[in-house]
Parts: sequence; structure tokens; C-alpha cells
Amino acid sequence: MTDAPPPPDTQLDYRVAHLAERLAAGRLGELGVRLELRGDTVLLTGTVPSAACRDEILATAREELPHHPVHSDLLVAGTSSPDHGEDLT
Repeated sequence: MTDAPPPPDTQLDYRVAHLAERLAAGRLGELGVRLELRGDTVLLTGTVPSAACRDEILATAREELPHHPVHSDLLVAGTSSPDHGEDLT
């Protein structure tokens, strides 16, 4: 017996919009993440402040859309201090 793929999600646009609202209104308040729907795949793009924030966003997206591939192109902003002084001439 083979597992049949899940039926097509006719409300995927609605679910992606709900995910965007959930990310913006949630604990992270992440407004810099964009969600793009490409077929039945969701692509997350943007810049986030930390790797932990990125991981939480991905976990939330996969929880909200369990039967759809979620791909990430989220960049973590470099917030570390410089390791040397700037030379001004």
C-alpha cells in the first residue's frame, strides 16, 4: 500500500496570508519576512535579527503549512561589533 499525496489545498493563499499575519502579530513581531507562493511551495525571504528568530519563523511556517514544502532564504543580520577600528584618513 502506498501513501497517497495529500489533496490539493484550495485555500493555500488564505493560509499563507494567515501565516504572514501570525508572524507580524506574534511574539517576534517580524514584519521583514516576505512569503511567496510558488505552486504549492512557500518561500520565505527577508532579514531577521538572529538565527534563533529564523528557526522560530521556520518552525511556525512548517506548523501552519504541514503538507507544503517551506523553503527559506532568510538572512541573519550581522549584529556583532567590529573586531578592529576603522581607519579614517
